Amino acid sequence: MTKVLVADDSPSMRQMLAHVLREGGYGVALAVDGADALRQLEHEPADVVLTDCHMPGLDGLALTRALRADPRWRHLPVLVLTTEVDAGTKQAGRAAGATGWLAKPFDPSSLLAVIGQVSAMGEPR
Repeated sequence: MTKVLVADDSPSMRQMLAHVLREGGYGVALAVDGADALRQLEHEPADVVLTDCHMPGLDGLALTRALRADPRWRHLPVLVLTTEVDAGTKQAGRAAGATGWLAKPFDPSSLLAVIGQVSAMGEPR
């Protein structure tokens, strides 16, 4: 089963994403921020990371940079899910190494389709 690690500081958003992903047939792990996501990856691999852009502590772009700097996770697909849709912020995401960008509010079927596409891109665990 494909496992998605969701990093978002909003408890309600984490729960909504977990529900949609589980209904779509994915395994889910939840992290409260980027640092928590990195800690969890140390103990339990994931196939895709879905992260909010703006979080206290280690935000989504810093998380993405940290993943790209580590050979173990260099090819792990990272999707940024955020309300920020301006070109400058998207460029910052690309520069950090994000695989893709999704806008909030999200369409559940589109989210599941994108997760399916990018999960096929990552290296096998």
